[in-house]
Amino acid sequence: MEIRNIAIIAHVDHGKTTLMDGIMKQAGVAKEGFSMDSNALEQERGITIYAKNASIEYKGTKINIVDTPGHADFGSEVERVLRSIDTVLLLVDAQEGPMPQTRFVLKKSLELGMKPIVLINKIDKPASRPKEVLDEILELFIELGATDEQLNFHTIYSIGRQGIAKKHLTDESKDLTPLLEAILELVPAAPSNTKIPLRMQPFNLAYDSYTGRLALGRIYEGKVRVGQNVFIKKPTGETRTGKVTGLYTFLGLDRKEVDEALAGDIVMLAGLPDIFIGETICELEDQKPLPAIAVDEPTIALNFMVNNSPFAGREGKFVTTRQIRERLEKELEVNVGLKIDFTPPAGTGIVGVDTFKVYGRGELHVSILLETMRREGFELQVSQPQVIIKEIAGVKSEPFEEVIADVRSDVSGEVIRKLSQRKGLMTNMREHQGITRLTFEIPTRGLLGFRGEFVIDTRGEGILSARFIGFRPHVGVIEKHEFGSMISMETGDAVGFALWNLQERGTLYIGAGVPVYEGMLIGNTSKGDDLDVNPCKGKVMSNYRSAGKDEAIDLVPPFTLTIERGLEIMHESDFLEITPKSVRLRKQYLKKTDREKSSKKK
Repeated sequence: MEIRNIAIIAHVDHGKTTLMDGIMKQAGVAKEGFSMDSNALEQERGITIYAKNASIEYKGTKINIVDTPGHADFGSEVERVLRSIDTVLLLVDAQEGPMPQTRFVLKKSLELGMKPIVLINKIDKPASRPKEVLDEILELFIELGATDEQLNFHTIYSIGRQGIAKKHLTDESKDLTPLLEAILELVPAAPSNTKIPLRMQPFNLAYDSYTGRLALGRIYEGKVRVGQNVFIKKPTGETRTGKVTGLYTFLGLDRKEVDEALAGDIVMLAGLPDIFIGETICELEDQKPLPAIAVDEPTIALNFMVNNSPFAGREGKFVTTRQIRERLEKELEVNVGLKIDFTPPAGTGIVGVDTFKVYGRGELHVSILLETMRREGFELQVSQPQVIIKEIAGVKSEPFEEVIADVRSDVSGEVIRKLSQRKGLMTNMREHQGITRLTFEIPTRGLLGFRGEFVIDTRGEGILSARFIGFRPHVGVIEKHEFGSMISMETGDAVGFALWNLQERGTLYIGAGVPVYEGMLIGNTSKGDDLDVNPCKGKVMSNYRSAGKDEAIDLVPPFTLTIERGLEIMHESDFLEITPKSVRLRKQYLKKTDREKSSKKK
């Protein structure tokens, strides 16, 4: 049986997973209500976070399809998958056109010499503009240095939600058959040389409580069978031995146990407990390892620490340094975009608290890890994210990002003002049907903490997306509108009467009855100064009566903290405390006298 290996790549929310679901249903391997986004976090947020492998059979051909994330923070998931497939299906929204992540994933696939199939999706949108979007895609191919052969790409139009694809806009279609036919016609059959020794490279890892660690990868040469003794080679050439105890292929999303698999297929192996992503599984000891899977460098760093607040240990099951370290070591095995320094240099952590420095691709990348850990029962605290500063050719450099903001034309002025204030440089501005698309190049430092303000300024109607474009010379001090903090000076339960008086000073993070402790942040102040307050102070009761004394307490709903919000608004002197049930902001030094001593030292 011939095999085709493809990956679907696109910007976030352009319809990859919906299209995948439609393909699975048409092939008869999925039921109604099925979704490729099976992870709880993916379903809550409506985005793909983890790359997933599925397989269908069509006209006697096996098609392995990999669904990849569309958010730039999870670009490492895409980078490691692209090496294991033969062609990509580039999916673009018929209204939005190419976006930052479209450029990122297309650039990676063109560099690998692939000839993408372009799929313009959501052509049923009232504001869709498929012809203009096709021109924009062609311009993007030219800009990214595509070869003449790559520029001669095949285009298909689709409505993923209805499960319809067509070769031409005027064609009639009832299903995704034109897309499947194009895959058979345009995707080259995977090389299947089984007469030479085995070479296979994992691009993902999974875990099974019965069989242990599982390696998901592509067989490049030869064949593999259950019970086979193999050699595992690192990219550096170090070799160790192992034995295959289980072998699985895919049908839909389900694993299917087999005794043997041939070159060209994407399979899952069991029996190699110390296998890592990017290593090469060989049949002979003297075979050369496959090239290492390279991913882009992280752009932000923050400290992970044991929670040492007064409420530590109340809600979490895993609270010790050893437990947090083991969990982070486990994450490193599958998250190739993450880097962790378990012994950071002296002075970078907090005195008396064990610190792990975690390097990630962005705030969302780190916050997904933190959210996963808290759901598993972990309790910890983290410092404010900081961008990674490098010295390149003797010049102090920092990461820059390309930002695309789609906003209503009447609020574009405010967005331009704020991005410019944060050292952003506008490179393009285009208006279409009352929506203005702004393109900026801005330091990652300037973008940290901006998303919350952007939502408020655009009244929740704006779309902001960004991608890392490289390191550039440091731009100096960036002015931001800094809020002060309301810091609790008492430990107890917050009282409605006290919060009612405090809400005039700024925005509250808590409601009445919430437990607080000394040094915990309960809100921010409109002015830039910190304010020590007592949220536990109740109303003084007396026999004295006067008109208007018993006014009704009217509390404004609090600004509820989430991990992303906390990472955005926290200051350098704060910690974000994360437990299975709560997210709190606190000062590094809980007592006011300690904070004053610390500020004098600086």
